[in-house]
Amino acid sequence: MPGIFCFWLDFNQQNHSFGLYVFSFSINHMNILHILNGDSTFQSFEHSGLEGDTMVWREALSEGPLEENISSGSFWRNRQEWICKSGKETPDGYQEKMIDQLTKLSEPYEEINLWFEFDLHCQVNMLGVMNYLKQQTDLSTRGLYLICPADFPGKEDFRGMGGLTGEELAYLYDNIRVQLSDFDCVLAAEAWSIYILHDAGKLKEYLDINTFWGSLHLLKPALEAQLKRLRLNEKGLNYVEQKLLDIYNYGITARRSIYQRFWETEKIFGMGDMEVDIYLQHLEDKGLISL
Repeated sequence: MPGIFCFWLDFNQQNHSFGLYVFSFSINHMNILHILNGDSTFQSFEHSGLEGDTMVWREALSEGPLEENISSGSFWRNRQEWICKSGKETPDGYQEKMIDQLTKLSEPYEEINLWFEFDLHCQVNMLGVMNYLKQQTDLSTRGLYLICPADFPGKEDFRGMGGLTGEELAYLYDNIRVQLSDFDCVLAAEAWSIYILHDAGKLKEYLDINTFWGSLHLLKPALEAQLKRLRLNEKGLNYVEQKLLDIYNYGITARRSIYQRFWETEKIFGMGDMEVDIYLQHLEDKGLISL
């Protein structure tokens, strides 16, 4: 364990000699946890030089079943069942990659850093983490920090932290990290309770009433994107479904090409392949596309 060494030089008058004594004592470094938004960020983070343990939040809470008590067993059983039905994960894989990792959040870390981005996918995951921590531990004994970039100097088409180098992640840590307050945690709990309702009217009312977002400065535009998903047009389609249908009707019918075109203009949703496939399947079920 790292420590400090003290040297004491003593003169013995009887034999006129010096004696050198060495004492050491250890220093307990602050326990730090970094919760990262994905494996791509993790790969770069390993080269950042930043101290602390890491945990990758491998979830997509912007989709699928949710409930207010994110720390309950039923919450995670339902999430596991839903994720595994998508065919993107096995029960054992989800247990290892997500549920087993939750034990880190109960460990006595003095500082926790949340690395999440501006899009809806990341912002809802951020709310989930904050509420899990609030429900499980006494946050007054911990320093809770957020690193949440909407852009990066010199990168006109910033696509997220997964595309940054370790040095660039360290730059974010040094320059945009903010400490979250009690107000931020209360706000996260309120936003989570509204989000899980999937009610456009109540979400619109919440967005209209709430005028101060504390350090969660990118939460409002993400929730506005959610509102667009909740509202249906005259065809019974939400914004994402209509956008994908427009891309398909334009003549882009290969699945990978549809992804790319959607991502070009709809970064705010932060959807990966699995999430886009959910909406493509809705359109197929309605007989509007055939992939």
